[in-house]
Amino acid sequence: MASFKTVMKSGHPPTLFAAFLYFDFCFAIWVLNGAMGPFITETYKLSPAQTGFMISLPILAGALMRFPLGVLAQYIGRKNAAIVEMSVIMLAMAYGYLFVSSYNDVLAMGVLLGIAGASFGVALSLGSGWFPPEHKGLAMGIAGAGNSGTVLAVLFAPPLAQAYGWQTTYAFAGLVMLLPLVVMIVLAKEPPDCEHQSFKEHISCLFTKDGWAFSLIYVITFGGFVGLSNFLPTFFYEQFAVTKVEAGRLTMLAAFMGSGIRIVGGYFADRMGGIAVLSVVLLAAIATFLSLTATPSLVLTTLLFMLCFAALGAGNGALFQLVPLRWPANTAVAGSMIGEIGALGGAILPNVMGLSKQYTGSFSLGFIGYAAFTALVLGCLALWQRKWVGRWVGPRGKALGTPTEGETGQLQPATA
Repeated sequence: MASFKTVMKSGHPPTLFAAFLYFDFCFAIWVLNGAMGPFITETYKLSPAQTGFMISLPILAGALMRFPLGVLAQYIGRKNAAIVEMSVIMLAMAYGYLFVSSYNDVLAMGVLLGIAGASFGVALSLGSGWFPPEHKGLAMGIAGAGNSGTVLAVLFAPPLAQAYGWQTTYAFAGLVMLLPLVVMIVLAKEPPDCEHQSFKEHISCLFTKDGWAFSLIYVITFGGFVGLSNFLPTFFYEQFAVTKVEAGRLTMLAAFMGSGIRIVGGYFADRMGGIAVLSVVLLAAIATFLSLTATPSLVLTTLLFMLCFAALGAGNGALFQLVPLRWPANTAVAGSMIGEIGALGGAILPNVMGLSKQYTGSFSLGFIGYAAFTALVLGCLALWQRKWVGRWVGPRGKALGTPTEGETGQLQPATA
């Protein structure tokens, strides 16, 4: 088993760090409206359904922007794409500070926050691009741990909103974006794993069954993570009548688990196989979703969410151990497409939770629905893996050597 030091020596740690920081701060900005949900809801007297839609809009916008940014990154480079994106985000934060003064403005700002959500595929591909196949799971797990930006958002946004007004929080966010931008410019180097391909070759992952299979799994793992991360401040505030700041702190506990465990998920996926890890975490997710329908005490609910987020985070890391094995030449595009569909699942979840609360008086129906969908995907995974193993991945989802792209767009194991 390779040590962490050995893994780092096999790649370019400064680029990995820059990718992590870039994703971390982008993720924090992406979920800002969710972190400030109780403040915005109180300001404009929103119904549960309106709150759910307001929270889901940045997720939806970010999902739709991921694939175009991934394609752009294949042409101008992932580092350059990241620099352009962060620069545009800073302009968007200026708009939020200066011009948001109504519910419709908040919705428009939600679309602009989606720009930050587009960073996913580029960040993971940039961070892992220097590392060999057998260590890509850990490298992607480290870069993907940037979804700990949720922790930054729910930890700092509510106190800032309470002290200075929630619109001013956008200004603070724009200023701190300078840090990852400078780090990206100074430390990152474009990985050498990018091949010159036609546009048709770049988007070939859109037309494979495997791409859509991965996307459905990611609807559960990442969609659940980002959807719940955005909705939990509102959930805790309304369900248990805690303060807005306390709701953010409780959300932080769950989000921190999901972010940190993502690295562990990638690490164990490298060694045990991504398929094996995914099977375990999907079972754990089903159990926690169903347990939450009983509306237990605040302490038990928080612990269940921590367990749920840990499972979802490990699943995110495990899934993206498999992506570069399946699409080694266009990981950024494949990752962006999978991330786009997964994030769309996250956009659905706040709406489902809000509608469940508004029409049934409880959030339970939303949890039951997500548990049922997770069980369906778990059953499908058992069927899909029979076609994957031996074709482009080893037993249980471990690396099968260095794959190459065939003329038909299907991956085959490399031959000597």
